[in-house]
Amino acid sequence: MFDHHDIQRCRDLLQAADAVLIAAGAGLAIDAGIDYMDSESFARDFPGMVKLGFRCRAELMGYADWSPELKWGYLAANVNQVRFQTPPHPVYTRLLDLVREKDYFVITSNVDGLFLKNGFAEDRLYTRQGDYALMQCQTPCSNAVWPTWPFIEPILPKIDPATQRVTDPNVLPHCPHCGEDVIMNVRGGAWFIEEPYRDQAARLDQWLDRHRTRNLLVLEIGAGFNTPSVIRWPMEHIVYAHPHAHLIRVNKHYPQVPREIADRSIALQGSAMPVITALWE
Repeated sequence: MFDHHDIQRCRDLLQAADAVLIAAGAGLAIDAGIDYMDSESFARDFPGMVKLGFRCRAELMGYADWSPELKWGYLAANVNQVRFQTPPHPVYTRLLDLVREKDYFVITSNVDGLFLKNGFAEDRLYTRQGDYALMQCQTPCSNAVWPTWPFIEPILPKIDPATQRVTDPNVLPHCPHCGEDVIMNVRGGAWFIEEPYRDQAARLDQWLDRHRTRNLLVLEIGAGFNTPSVIRWPMEHIVYAHPHAHLIRVNKHYPQVPREIADRSIALQGSAMPVITALWE
């Protein structure tokens, strides 16, 4: 567990940094109330899915063996909760307070939009895995994406709360170009459309280039081993390759750092909220 000495070392690194790269995984979103492993909230919100044998949202990520009525009854409700109804949270606003006077950038695997909702600048954000606010053709027939809300808004009142099935097939969404199935613009297969995020990635590369010879602090929060190639391993590589970079890794279960960068890293074992609050206070 982290102690006062480690927190003070982190504060010193923050103060000395010319630039801060925030790298956020699912562990940050959990503290804001979005926990894909939480069986209690899943049972409350999706009783029909529980009757079918599912226990949490994570089990439905990438699931394909369902009818359109069940698929969109669940997806519309889930995306509405996660992307559109989750309110701002102090774990994000306190994090922003820590870096608002710095030249910062954010890379996240989260698709919930909470960085934007809590005041982080849109042109300093790379949502590498996509965004629930956008939808695409699942084929895909083109590189076009569209806002999700107009597709799911008419579905919500047509969901049977006991079964999660859509009761009116006329509200099921289809691609406006080819008429085939659509899906949220979130990485999950070869069909994922990268175009909305290429400019974000280019801005991050340019930002890193500008700070190649300056004091860079990588503040990684809640990035474990579900998809380590998205956040965790790239951040280790950045710190290893950057002669003036340091890493602060905040992780409840896996705070360890590679020995190659151990002398330039601080590992804090804990959840995002208590660690960020300790740094913020």
